[in-house]
Amino acid sequence: MSELINQNGSNLIHPQVQSIVNFLDSMGLPSDNIIADLPQREIIGRNLPEYIYNLPQELKQDARYLSKFVVGAGFGLFDYALNSVWNEVVLSLRQKAIAYGIDYFFDNAVGASVRQAYQKEEDLAGLKDNTLLNTAKKLELISDTTYKKLSHILDMRNDIGISHPTNATINAFELLGWLQNCVEDVIQDSPSPAALQIKGFIDNLKQHVNILDQPTVDTICFQVKALHTHHCDNIIRTLFGLYVNPASDQILRKNISLFAEVVWNCCSDEARYNLGIILEGYNVNLHQVKYNLGDEFFKLVDGNNFRTKNEKIHILNNLLNELKETHYEWDNFYHEVPIAEKISSFISKSSDFPQEIINKLIRYILLCRVGKGTNYKDGVSPGALPFYNHLLLTLPDDYIPIFITELAHYEIYQKLSRNKARLNFIPLLIEMRKQLINDKFKEIFDYLISELPKTEGILRNNHFKKITSTVINWD
Repeated sequence: MSELINQNGSNLIHPQVQSIVNFLDSMGLPSDNIIADLPQREIIGRNLPEYIYNLPQELKQDARYLSKFVVGAGFGLFDYALNSVWNEVVLSLRQKAIAYGIDYFFDNAVGASVRQAYQKEEDLAGLKDNTLLNTAKKLELISDTTYKKLSHILDMRNDIGISHPTNATINAFELLGWLQNCVEDVIQDSPSPAALQIKGFIDNLKQHVNILDQPTVDTICFQVKALHTHHCDNIIRTLFGLYVNPASDQILRKNISLFAEVVWNCCSDEARYNLGIILEGYNVNLHQVKYNLGDEFFKLVDGNNFRTKNEKIHILNNLLNELKETHYEWDNFYHEVPIAEKISSFISKSSDFPQEIINKLIRYILLCRVGKGTNYKDGVSPGALPFYNHLLLTLPDDYIPIFITELAHYEIYQKLSRNKARLNFIPLLIEMRKQLINDKFKEIFDYLISELPKTEGILRNNHFKKITSTVINWD
């Protein structure tokens, strides 16, 4: 090899190298852009040996990728040399994933629909290089800067490397720089302290055989709140995966339940919505056990408003039907409460209202909030009242015309015929009026607050229709 590459760069034009070019020409094959030209090989000859000599011996002794790199670079096969070192980067990243925790790595690398297929170390080979790289960055197995460097090297390897046909070339300085990046930033590098702490935490949690005591839970919550958001995103994904795993025992699920909401609240909305997508996927793919456990997880973190739109519509529609049926039963005051609470859990802000069932939602909530007009608690479930108020007070201005229209719906109109029901409803109207932005809506609410206590008939008289005609078509 010293004849091919030496300290001063002489002897690089070895007869063996030129004979390859001549042989290609003699066979009528292209020989240009196959072997790097003399000036480029001289750069390799002057710089590569010194870099290799200065590497730690323990790094070199089994580094066959370096041997292949030297051979490829020495012969002027730069794309072969690049491919050799990149393959070692991939192997190194896989080893980091194994050391970090293979389950946790796969939880963050693949979607729920295919997660079951990725269980063993050998399954890492099924990940694309780009996925491996992105997940390593997400879990801080590599730094952001290293990620950017490796992304560029991967692009170059794919665009001008030996694995793809191309007329582009790699120059010697680029090749040497990429070698240094790969060796020093990946092969010799270790995961960040924060990444290793999270791995240790997850490993200990899975192995814990007792319910966590309160001081331990408090410590966990304190430390979680100090973490970067992306770490919390990774942790919540793993906690969710552990919770829905049928193989997990109840002690593990109980321990997760003690601090999961704190982690959830420290996450980004993107991470929370992604879990909602995963949960819907369980249902679509008939993973009923996982879906039921996932539904339980979303309840304990109060995350129902982050479920997918289709799921929210389906679940809310069923809950509304159940609420109306329960409202007309004799013991409705008690049985309305859990249903109203669950409906409310899907809607924490104005943008959470699903437009597809908005009329039904407002009507059925009004039905229960106006109540039966009886002497006992004014006919409204005391336990459910805060949830009804929350839902109606959260309505955005865009849905106020629907709210006004539903007041005149025959079911609501009939309930408002009771004096006690009307009087009990006025405080809510006053609170809603305070939040309105639109002046026309304010005028309408002023009229309702003033006249509704007298009679429900004002909802159908000509004056009411006239002042609402610009926002409601009564035909």
